[in-house]
Amino acid sequence: MAMEEEDASGGAEALQLSVDRSSPVPLYFQLSQQLEAAIEQGRLAPGSLLGNEIELAGRLGLSRPTVRQAISSLVDKGLLVRRRGVGTQVVHSQVKRPLELSSLYDDLEAAGQRPATQVLRNTTEPATAQVAAALGVAEGEDVVLIERLRLAHGEPMAHLRNHLPVGLLKLDSAELEDTGLYRLMRAAGITLHSARQAVGARAATAEEGEQLGEPAGAPLLTMERTTFDDTGRAVEFGSHTYRASRYAFEFQLLVRP
Repeated sequence: MAMEEEDASGGAEALQLSVDRSSPVPLYFQLSQQLEAAIEQGRLAPGSLLGNEIELAGRLGLSRPTVRQAISSLVDKGLLVRRRGVGTQVVHSQVKRPLELSSLYDDLEAAGQRPATQVLRNTTEPATAQVAAALGVAEGEDVVLIERLRLAHGEPMAHLRNHLPVGLLKLDSAELEDTGLYRLMRAAGITLHSARQAVGARAATAEEGEQLGEPAGAPLLTMERTTFDDTGRAVEFGSHTYRASRYAFEFQLLVRP
């Protein structure tokens, strides 16, 4: 038998929660999965209050230990936090990004994460050996550098460095703060066709930690991507770092016939 209850706790959007007592799945796990899905889908935004365990248990008709176990599992994942005198509060959700040729801005927007951008640099600089090899230009030749901080729900999510060939398109900093780089490239008539990408991980430096809101030494995900247009020309080389506590890549693996 399923039971439904509307979550009307202060600051949280109306939320339907249900538990199926006839299911073999533990009640605490049913509750934690629904709360996690609501956080990931943006139905429970950062700062939303769930109320305390006694209130939740009473509204849902569950025992207090069951609710406590569900909440504790999400506290351990970093999605909820218990605040004395306030109750249980949503912290943030982890963005799970599929590995496909899309921009972080588009993925965050699709996930209801309210992306925002701070442009740190929009300039030209001599290409390093790595950038030159990726873009197919001579080392030391001028290339465009776009350096940005990407935020979701007002919290830092990633530090983005993108190099592009000079003359490819005009990039206005105000536009870069309003939308994603790939959207601007497509609007300029550039057809993005494919990319070569490598994903890794490393510890954050003190400067990176301060920039991303993580302690020095915290795990960061790294991604380097060279993007090609439909003529095979390299149009962008990205070197990005992401907070591992807020971000994950998802892979779909296929069996080779």
